[in-house]
Amino acid sequence: MPTLSADVFWSFRSPYSYLATRRYRALTQEYDLTITLRPVYPLAIRRPDFFETNHPNWLGYTMRDFVRVAQYLGIPVAPPRPDPIAQNMLTRQIAADQPYIFRLTRLGQAAARRGAGLAFADEVSRLIWGGTENWHEGDHLAGAAARAGLDFAQIEAEAATDAEALDAEIAANQQALEKAGHWGVPTLVFDGEPFFGQDRIDLAVWRMKQAGLESR
Repeated sequence: MPTLSADVFWSFRSPYSYLATRRYRALTQEYDLTITLRPVYPLAIRRPDFFETNHPNWLGYTMRDFVRVAQYLGIPVAPPRPDPIAQNMLTRQIAADQPYIFRLTRLGQAAARRGAGLAFADEVSRLIWGGTENWHEGDHLAGAAARAGLDFAQIEAEAATDAEALDAEIAANQQALEKAGHWGVPTLVFDGEPFFGQDRIDLAVWRMKQAGLESR
């Protein structure tokens, strides 16, 4: 039976992406399965008015819920310091200057080019959402890259010098996500079928087992 493959559409700003990623990664270790990271820019970049036009209760509920899910799963979680998106959380206004998210997403796509996107996303999201203060400074990101088997200097240089091509690939990821039938993250797509959310992992595994997914 050939190795099965799936894509996961993912954002560095999404706490639910963080909650799902170590479990996606564990699946690739348990099963004969490859999961390709397809990073996308978060809604704050794609739709800056999202937070202003959504229901006033959305943000508060989401923050309560992802903390609750993390506690249930036994996954450490803390507010990101700094947030990958510069945003006034009181007014919900997205800042014009975004010093983190473009760099992060391009790094993620550069890692995906090397087949290590999922591992890189897992290691970096543990920094951002797991309580590491100033995760963007010092050797934090370099350490995450090393744990994912990557040369950080190499992917950082690529993110800077090949930004236009990387952004085109990231835009193509977004188009592929929408073509698969969804728009949000995390969404795992297997055989053209989307499974949106960190709470649909078991359902995705069930579907893949129907297609012959085998343990390693």
